[in-house]
Amino acid sequence: MAPLIPHGIINPELTLFFALIVGIGFGYVLEQAGFSSAKKLAGVFYGYDFVVLRVFFTAGITAMTGLLFFNYLGWVDMTMVFINPTFLYSAITGGVIMGFGFIMGGYCPGTSIVAAVTGKIDAMLFIIGMFAGIFLFGHFYDLFEPLYNSHFLGNIFVYDSLGMSRSWFALILVITALLAFAITQLIEDKINKTSPEKIRTRPSYVLPAMLLIVSMIVFLFLPAERKSRPGERAPDVLLAEIHDEKTYVSTHRVIHEIKNGHNNLVLIDVRDKAEYDRFTLPGAVSIRPDAIPDRQWRPLFKKDQRDKVFFGNGNSKAVMAYLAASRAGYERIYLMDGGLNAMFGELFADEHIPDTTAYDLQNRSTARFLNSARQFFLEGGVAAKQEEEKPRIQAPEESEVIPVIGGC
Repeated sequence: MAPLIPHGIINPELTLFFALIVGIGFGYVLEQAGFSSAKKLAGVFYGYDFVVLRVFFTAGITAMTGLLFFNYLGWVDMTMVFINPTFLYSAITGGVIMGFGFIMGGYCPGTSIVAAVTGKIDAMLFIIGMFAGIFLFGHFYDLFEPLYNSHFLGNIFVYDSLGMSRSWFALILVITALLAFAITQLIEDKINKTSPEKIRTRPSYVLPAMLLIVSMIVFLFLPAERKSRPGERAPDVLLAEIHDEKTYVSTHRVIHEIKNGHNNLVLIDVRDKAEYDRFTLPGAVSIRPDAIPDRQWRPLFKKDQRDKVFFGNGNSKAVMAYLAASRAGYERIYLMDGGLNAMFGELFADEHIPDTTAYDLQNRSTARFLNSARQFFLEGGVAAKQEEEKPRIQAPEESEVIPVIGGC
């Protein structure tokens, strides 16, 4: 399913209801495709029926094509879709066990439920064995845990592992699927001794196949990012935001966060990389204004629920970064009022140093806070924090997520 709950399209309290509806629909499709028959399911291993392979390939390339274009058009936000993590050794072991179970029992977990509902006794026995396996795994989890959690690779994707772009991988996968359809049909016809008359009466799938390949070739040459998206803000709205005091975070708040080691803000340094390498605020990540729309930064702006604060030497570059982020539809973004120049002016410029003996309690409190912060900066507190605290946000690999959750 698309990320309908994060977008507020579906009420989270109705999750189980919609899961039930989708499950019933999925079971109906499996039954209509003949997947309640162990003989049909096992046929892929013996060469007389490749419907399982063709259905899975069809589902895979249809979902992939739709997600690629929907994500490009801004209709689906892939950063909000859950991606299964990869544990290499447990994945291999699970694949081997399921393969043996599939060829011996004729079912996978999903199809066994469908077949059992239609009254298949062998499917009922398969389900009993499946629950027995679940019980044993849970009971002896401590024994299996080292294998279960071994060789964690994160949320990796095939195209990343192969060192190719997502677009090229999609094209290759589509061509592979179409070749698999043609080859398996030839094998089926030979094993089943299909008559030439029956072969000639089959519908032709050349046109759909060519349309699919053309679609992938078009996607191959599309620019990495669209110039506009449905959620972008209008220019007059952006201008109003820039002049709204709520858009700005005071330097005092930033100083307080740094001095006390809090982690409530994502500080984003929009200056050139050379300036960032020479000096920056502790924990800040370097993102140039022109790099804000890049795909690699979407998880930071979409998933991280902390406030993001842009800063530069002054306000000019930070405003450019803010406009880019706001136009892209990102939320919880702010500007550090006055930038580093304003911060250091308050901390170190003699004429700005307030009187700690002032009569006004607010002025006295502010003076004490700035004096304490000045000592923190002058005595090496910032340098120590920069040494100990690496940037809290690392630039992720530039990749787009094509999520698949669950099995058959």
